[in-house]
Amino acid sequence: MTRFLLRRLLAAIPTLFALVTLAFFLVRFAPGGPFDDERALPPEIEERLNARYHLDAPLWQQYLHYLGNLLRGDLGPSFQYRDYSVNELIAAGLPASMLIGSLAMLLALALGIATGSIAALNRHRWQDHLVMSLSMTGISVPNYVMAPLLVLLFAVTLDWLPAGGWNDAAPANLLLPVIVLALPQTAYIARMMRASLAEVLSSDYIRTARAKGLGMRAIILRHAMKPALQPIVSWLGPTAAAVLTGSVVVEQIFGIPGVGRFFVQGALNRDYTLVLGIALFYGALIVAFNLIVDLLYAALDPRVRYR
Repeated sequence: MTRFLLRRLLAAIPTLFALVTLAFFLVRFAPGGPFDDERALPPEIEERLNARYHLDAPLWQQYLHYLGNLLRGDLGPSFQYRDYSVNELIAAGLPASMLIGSLAMLLALALGIATGSIAALNRHRWQDHLVMSLSMTGISVPNYVMAPLLVLLFAVTLDWLPAGGWNDAAPANLLLPVIVLALPQTAYIARMMRASLAEVLSSDYIRTARAKGLGMRAIILRHAMKPALQPIVSWLGPTAAAVLTGSVVVEQIFGIPGVGRFFVQGALNRDYTLVLGIALFYGALIVAFNLIVDLLYAALDPRVRYR
């Protein structure tokens, strides 16, 4: 297991290096610059700003300078948030994004696995058709449509919940963004769970367990659930990283001070270091979650061993 972890961590280094390199040059080649305001700056001030952030150096020197800071764990200063570094901005926005993301993933897993299992156990019946219809609706309706509809219903019409705001993570403020973020993930999980569990229930060893007189409850919990969860665990790696680092749409609509909003503002303002820092952080999370997924496979399938 230790050798496997070391190999995976070493293999992640060139992946992250390629991500940093590609993101660095793509951002730099985008039109405009971080100090291109509507009102032009005086030439001497612009020169000082470029010198302050090493933007007057050749591109390859800027790249090497960024890599040197990155090796020390420094993602650099933000060009637009002048008093903050990128490390501080990510640390400030991450708790809000992680909170709504983790709650949304827990809700999606609970509802998706439960409804998918109901559909698999009632194939071609009304329960199956109902779950699949709702799942298709959840996949088809995007967040930027579902969020205003829920706000209109629960905040404006019924006046049960606030329309937005953070309010120190009050439960009433968390409910709508968590539901909006969880709905499409619930739909995907339900469809995968339905297909996976239906396939497992048709396996030979399940028929053998039935022939021995085991009840359906015992068959599902002891024999069918673990292999049925494997496709969902595989899918959770990149999805969990995307959800936990914040949804741009959800955070913008509900006014949540998360990482997603910083990424949008950084892209609009051409804040090179902020965009690069969040992209690198997101890539590192994907690598970490994929590693966790590989380890979970050993727990779900006894045939899997890492040597």
